[in-house]
Amino acid sequence: MGATISLMDFYHVINRGVEKRDVFLEEGDFIRFIHDMYVFNDVRSAPNYIVKERQHVRQRKMLVHVHAYCLMKNHYHLLLSPNTENGISAFMQKLNMGYSKYFNDKYERSGVLWQGIFKKIHVTRDAHFMYIPYYIHLNPLDFIHPEWRAGAIKNPGQALAFLREYRWSSHLDYLGVKNFPSVIYPVQLAGVLGNRSQYEREIRDVISSPHLANKSLDIEL
Repeated sequence: MGATISLMDFYHVINRGVEKRDVFLEEGDFIRFIHDMYVFNDVRSAPNYIVKERQHVRQRKMLVHVHAYCLMKNHYHLLLSPNTENGISAFMQKLNMGYSKYFNDKYERSGVLWQGIFKKIHVTRDAHFMYIPYYIHLNPLDFIHPEWRAGAIKNPGQALAFLREYRWSSHLDYLGVKNFPSVIYPVQLAGVLGNRSQYEREIRDVISSPHLANKSLDIEL
């Protein structure tokens, strides 16, 4: 692992689709949510053009720092810290409401999209903080290698190859592959994840070691 850093106000935030329904049905939905994470991360109201037309990039005063994220078909994981007073609540309200409006308009539905507001877990232990980024980034393995949760993957190279093809998380950006780099604030995790080779080596160890997998799952919601 990389060097330990002091905990800030880090929060593991999760939400699911109502009745565990899928909330990302196609590639455009994932892209829209990630785009919204950037646009709504501003103390000012979001511009009304959102995605419809490209405009010059305006300066933002961010509500939160997004340290890591992963979008799955019916839920998401975010690792956030506030950048303003009540920043997380304000950001999540804008993000959930904005995406709900987009989704309902696109798929001609009405009613709530999310299962409650959101769940927010304050990270208070170094042991949790050290493994949360790995846990978040490893979630897509549930699609093909759910045994990662027991540290029982026999072919870690295949699992890592799958993760390199999964665009809807911050994993690629921490590997040094520019995916959606403007969304995340990677500075605070640099001391934990180390360089690219250290980061990938630790992921390989987590999915191949029952002991390390148990540490990762100890933070599961």
